[in-house]
Amino acid sequence: MNNMQKNGGTSNISSQNQPKQLGMTSAISLALPKQEDIKRTEDLEEILEPYNVFESEQELNHRMEILAKLNTLVKQWVKDVSIKKNMPEQMAEKLGGKIYTFGSYRLGVHHRGADIDALCVAPRNIERSDYFSSFFELLKQQSEVTECRAVEEAFVPVIKMNFDGIEIDLLFARLALKEIPDNFDLRDDLLLKNLDPRCVRSLNGCRVTDEILRLVPNIENFRLALRTIKLWAKKHGVYSNSLGYFGGVSWAMLVARTCQLYPNAVAATLVHKFFLVFSRWKWPQPVLLKQPDNVNLGFAVWDPRVNAQDRYHLMPIITPAYPQQNSTFNVSISTSKVIQNSFKEGMEITDEIMLGKADWDKLFQPPNFFTKYRHFIVLLVSSSTPDDHLEWCGLIESKIRILIGNLERNQHINLAHVNPKCFDKSTGSSKDKINTILANDNKNSEISNDNSGESQSEPNFCSMWFIGLEFERSANLNVDLTVSIQSFTDSVHKHAVNIKMLKEGMKIEARHVRRKQLSQYIDSSFVKRERKASESLNNSTSSLTQLVKKRLSAESNLNNPKRNKLHHESFDSINDSTSELLLDDTLPTDSPPAQQVCT
Repeated sequence: MNNMQKNGGTSNISSQNQPKQLGMTSAISLALPKQEDIKRTEDLEEILEPYNVFESEQELNHRMEILAKLNTLVKQWVKDVSIKKNMPEQMAEKLGGKIYTFGSYRLGVHHRGADIDALCVAPRNIERSDYFSSFFELLKQQSEVTECRAVEEAFVPVIKMNFDGIEIDLLFARLALKEIPDNFDLRDDLLLKNLDPRCVRSLNGCRVTDEILRLVPNIENFRLALRTIKLWAKKHGVYSNSLGYFGGVSWAMLVARTCQLYPNAVAATLVHKFFLVFSRWKWPQPVLLKQPDNVNLGFAVWDPRVNAQDRYHLMPIITPAYPQQNSTFNVSISTSKVIQNSFKEGMEITDEIMLGKADWDKLFQPPNFFTKYRHFIVLLVSSSTPDDHLEWCGLIESKIRILIGNLERNQHINLAHVNPKCFDKSTGSSKDKINTILANDNKNSEISNDNSGESQSEPNFCSMWFIGLEFERSANLNVDLTVSIQSFTDSVHKHAVNIKMLKEGMKIEARHVRRKQLSQYIDSSFVKRERKASESLNNSTSSLTQLVKKRLSAESNLNNPKRNKLHHESFDSINDSTSELLLDDTLPTDSPPAQQVCT
């Protein structure tokens, strides 16, 4: 597979030598890549192959064919609906309609088997109700379409489907235009004037994605670096917007900011610089890719001076397209700590890689979780049918951060670390073990939230989430978590009733367990493997102690001009490339001028 297919080549470096400023500040370094940097990038590309982060040309072509079919369907649907509304056929033929993509597919960093985020844009004579009625029915009639379902009441309304083996989330936006030509560009801010807020939210994904691509100096280097960071984030359990970690667009913006600061760097260098920059970032200082747009169309934008709730955002990363939003508003105190610790661990590992003491595989080794904590909350979610279970798990996953907030308000809990991995009978325990767990008397659990009066048949489907708890150090500490858990399960149950989702067999149960009880829920071999990996990691980490001490000393010396000479001399034993990586970094300040934060 060539570099163009992988979207991660190191070509066109010479075109990036211009000292063009992208972003809120000037670049930290304009240094060109050395031969060892290019070699590290080639090694990185090779290491990524087994992780299925690249698609074959055949798979890429399949996606393009699906999108072309969908685009043709949209045009035909717009025409047919318009004719039914008494528009002459000759005029209806010219209305157009178009499918746009956004997210990882549009950025060029989707992995093998990933879904596609797409947007259906229609002219002004097409109503949202048409989309969720006639177009929804048209999709269901297609032989290639399965699992088609509409989520019309969502914050961003969507139709979800499987189109010829590819999962697609399709949003809808109706523009105040008579026609939608094939070459139509969505970047014009004035397109949003007088639009329905739901349409603005739907358009936001495409507008943000396109703006990110416009603001990076080298798209191919950006893509390979982003593929690397996304894989690292998933392996380290910090990739989930709904659970309070960072989602895909947030990671993309952080990598894009790194590219702006090091515009000539190749992917391997960018990955190292990424961890350097964000392990030292002064949160809650916001990350911005450009000055906020001076636009006033009446939509709310992120502005802590005006919006009181914005002042409590812990790790704000601001989208570059109007209306600017914080993509990380779900981050909590606990997830913030986990993310920042992960940045520091990533910095230590990439230091090792740059020194030749480790290879890139080490960056993707999952960290400890079950051996790290002595106490856990186990959420057991069960349903009777696969469709019910998919829906039920989706709702509960979106609500877990409520439980995290409840636990954080307990004065005796320092950290509530939710593991994004959802365990089920195939990845965690056997079906018999789970049925035995759920059949236990409710008095053995902290809280069981069942539908009273319904049959208590054994569930066919069960999933689990684990939350590691770190308590304050205190003698004879006795903490009652009943209220925190009860409040959460009541909230989930009430919401499920209100949206008429709750069905027979749907259950949620939350339990406080100790580490030694984990074998009741997951295979003991799983925990043993983690413990063994932990011991191996601890042994290798000891070799980094001197490097970390040198880094801390270097940062201290950088702040004292009189000691700069001594600072450089202390790194004589390290090769020039690594020394440069450690010494040339002064973090930017992304805070915009006050009058330009919003309009």
